[in-house]
Amino acid sequence: MIAIVDYGLGNLASIKNMFKHIGVKNVIVTSDSREIANASKIILPGVGAFDTGMSNLLNLNLIDILNQKALIEKVPFLGICLGMQLMTSGSEEGLLEGLGWFNAKAVKFIPEPGLKVPHMGWNYVNPIGKNDIFLTANKKYRFYFVHSYYVQCEEAEDVLYVANYGQNFHAAICKENIYGMQFHPEKSLHYGMDILMKFSEI
Repeated sequence: MIAIVDYGLGNLASIKNMFKHIGVKNVIVTSDSREIANASKIILPGVGAFDTGMSNLLNLNLIDILNQKALIEKVPFLGICLGMQLMTSGSEEGLLEGLGWFNAKAVKFIPEPGLKVPHMGWNYVNPIGKNDIFLTANKKYRFYFVHSYYVQCEEAEDVLYVANYGQNFHAAICKENIYGMQFHPEKSLHYGMDILMKFSEI
């Protein structure tokens, strides 16, 4: 069972509908720690402010079960957009500590001439990580982004994809069973379908 964590932020229905579209069944949207405990895979989505996201997880008493599933049981775990940023130690956007699963921090884009912040729209990604299980070799992939902050990873081996928006930034990260993607697979048409299908097959 794949559990999409509902903590009040994120494109929950869009993610579930894309799984339905590609024929993946047994996907639930939940904020119930008991249901999350029974999941074989977990998705932490998110759209919005860093501190709001962490506060919601704390108020729903979900931190312990997420740590248990990701760090102890090591089930496949995917963070999307804000969900990826919450996996870091913190963000320039807020004051609260993140989950701390990656030695990384979310930092704000510095506006450059001709480039607006937030970064919004389609962008190609460049796979650089050794542990990529999602993208087919020798095929170009582009994904839909909406974000003002990006994850700056301190450990080079944790970086999976790089994209460019006036500067190179870490578009996806990975550590063992935990994956984070700044872009939105659920909004990225067949490119995103490939990501979610392969995640379901891990």
